[in-house]
Parts: sequence; C-alpha cells; structure tokens
Amino acid sequence: MDKLELVTRNVEEIVTLDELKELMSKNPHPKVYVGYEPSGNIHLGHMITVNKLIDCQNAGFHVTVLLADLHAYLNRKGTMEEIAKIAEYNKRCFIALGLDEDKTRFVLGTSFQLSGDYMTSVLKLACDTTLNRAKRSMDEVSRDAEDPRVSQMVYPLMQAMDIAALGVDIAMGGIDQRKIHMLARENLPQMGFKSPVCLHTPILLGLDGTKMSSSKGNNISVDEPEESINKKIQKAFCPIGEIENNPVLDLFRYHIFMKYDSIVIERPEKHGGNLEYSSFAALRDDFAAQKVHPLDLKKAAAKYMNMIIEPVRKKV
Repeated sequence: MDKLELVTRNVEEIVTLDELKELMSKNPHPKVYVGYEPSGNIHLGHMITVNKLIDCQNAGFHVTVLLADLHAYLNRKGTMEEIAKIAEYNKRCFIALGLDEDKTRFVLGTSFQLSGDYMTSVLKLACDTTLNRAKRSMDEVSRDAEDPRVSQMVYPLMQAMDIAALGVDIAMGGIDQRKIHMLARENLPQMGFKSPVCLHTPILLGLDGTKMSSSKGNNISVDEPEESINKKIQKAFCPIGEIENNPVLDLFRYHIFMKYDSIVIERPEKHGGNLEYSSFAALRDDFAAQKVHPLDLKKAAAKYMNMIIEPVRKKV
C-alpha cells in the first residue's frame, strides 16, 4: 500500500483529492491535525480518527492532536477544571491506542487560544461570518442544536482559526465537521492564511443499528471491561448477509483490519472449520454470500476488539 492509499483508506471524503496529491508530491511530511473536545470517555467514534492519524503518521506526516478544552467549555461540556482532567486522560488513551508519543504534538487549546493575536483573528472572522452560517456550521456538533448559546456560535470561528494558528496543512475530522471545515477553507485565504485540505471520516451507527450514543449503551469505550464488550457485540444488529449499515462489519473495516493484516473466524469443524481473511473485502463478500454466520462474526469481532482495547485498559 503506497502512502496515498494509506492516508485515504476508509475516508468518506477528501476536499480535495487533487490538492492532497499535490501537497504530498511537494512535501514528504505534511502537517495534519484533529481536534477533540475533552468531554468524556474515548470510544469507537474517536478511534476512527485516531486510526487515521496513525495511518498518516506511518505515511510520514507530522501529527498534531488538539485537546480542545476551551471548545469543550464553550459547548457546555463541563467546568474548565473538569475538562482539564479529562484532557489528560484522553491524551493517555490516544497514546495507548497507538499514536507515537514522541512523534505526536499534543496541544491544549488554552495554551494559544487566549492570546491577543488569536482572538483578534477570531473577531475579524466574526465580522465576515453571518449568524446563520455560524449556526449551520454547528448543527452537527452542538450540544444545544435547538436552543444554541452565543458561545456555540464562536466555536466554529475558533475551530477555523485553530487550523491557521497550528500551522497545519490538513484538517481531519468526522464528516460532521464538514461545514466548519468549509467555513475555514473559504475564509482563511481572505485573511492571509492557506486553505486546508480536509479529510473526513464516516459517522458510524451504534451497535444496535441506531445513532451512536453513550446514553443508549450502543457504543464501546476504550476502558470498557471485556465482559461488557462481549455482551454488547453479542446483542449487536447484524442481519444475515446484510453488508450495508452493519455495525459488526464496521468493526472489522474501521478498527480490526486497521490493526491486523489477517484475522481468523473460529468455527467448529462440523460447521466447516476456521476461516482466515487477509482483507476486509474478502470477509465482507463471504458474509454477503452467507458463508459466514452472524454469530461467528460477532464472536470474532468481540475477540479482536478486546485485543485492541486491552492495552488501553492496562495503561489508563
């Protein structure tokens, strides 16, 4: 797999692919960042972007992780004291998941976002951004989408300025970050900054086939006990032969095959014996052809997810 394939695998959208190719052709070590609100446990949703950052790191990119403590505060995720503790915990989780501690730049938002130059730039951007545009940018990420606070209108403006302040070439995030990234792409050049390339990862369904939510118990956290993971995956939505919107198959695509070159589906000899796969596509196609039963798929998913999460449980 060449560097471009490594960086772009499992990405839902690239804005734009031509810009990314040009960047990589001119610079063997582009700078990429993801911002995370320190607001709770690290879970499958975070792990998708962490896996992509590891891909980027392996492709020679310089990686920055923004622990966006001030963003979390503006989005009403807790007091600054509470958020500071969670930020440190999140950092330990990211390292345990595989980010190279020596090669990853971890930055707290409050370490630069309260400076005069930064805030002046945010205010300049505010003068050029309509209230409707700011609100639309926050629709997918706001805690109070139906009754937003003024602080949440400042949020996307700050996120755009983070890209400039951190000096990165590429902004990465879930596809729910798209509107904010487009705001940055359109406005930063007018302020004398470069427009970022954007990499967007998909937003996955919860294990029950509905929207992922910790309150529903349909997600997996990186500190989740083995027994809990086994039970959740055993009950997961996984229709026979269905490959679209199948959260168990998603575990293999976005997590397990990102860590392992090959996997084994264990089965009794009376049911045909073990099956080994060296690619997600081969597993997906066999499941679609009903050569792999959902119960066997779930059992293997639980085994490998526990293997991935075990180092995190030990370190954090």
